[in-house]
Amino acid sequence: MQLFVGLGNPGQQYKMNRHNIGFMAVDEISNVSSFSPWRSKFQGQFCEGRLGSQKIVILKPSTFMNLSGQSVGEISRFYKINSQNIVVFHDELDLAPGKCRFKSGGGHAGHNGLKSIHSHIGENYKRVRLGIGHPGQKDLVSKYVLQDFSKKEQEWLEMLLKRIATEAIHLASESSEKFINQISLGSKNGNNKNKQTNKTKVATISGKTKVFSDGIEEQKSTLQKLMEKFSRK
Repeated sequence: MQLFVGLGNPGQQYKMNRHNIGFMAVDEISNVSSFSPWRSKFQGQFCEGRLGSQKIVILKPSTFMNLSGQSVGEISRFYKINSQNIVVFHDELDLAPGKCRFKSGGGHAGHNGLKSIHSHIGENYKRVRLGIGHPGQKDLVSKYVLQDFSKKEQEWLEMLLKRIATEAIHLASESSEKFINQISLGSKNGNNKNKQTNKTKVATISGKTKVFSDGIEEQKSTLQKLMEKFSRK
């Protein structure tokens, strides 16, 4: 059995905050893989399911970020899950937006949620670090992480969350390298697809083609309209 933990703050006002990307990731995993309904216990919300042959418990602490370790410690003791079988999904200031990295053990780098978890179960747990970027100045960090993702950021966010949910089975089978590689590959393919779509639309405009790539008819030239008019008579 393994424990997946998403970090964030409870409440609708925090739902789309950058700090809540951990909650978003485990929500997507539970939805895509048809986990049980969420239940309230262990100072948080939890659900159960399977990824491949592995039984997984997912937890979203309701303690607020800075006390997340209380909830993680309680549920891990109840299920007798050792720290090496715990994976924590959290926001990462030191990674560019949309980047995803895996880390096993080590320090908390000043992240208050991780700091709390350290104090309850030690440092030998695994982390999925989800890049949100840095505001540039240390005194802006608190405000930045508690702001909602912008509309533009939500484009890469949606793609990243879908990839995490799809590839989470590799985390469950302890193939962390494959998990990260597949997410990176998916992100590159998505970016290339977007670039190709944009090129197609530009080409149709500059070449006076009649149809956009999404099937919407473009304005035709006066000569083309006259030719079509007479051809129908």
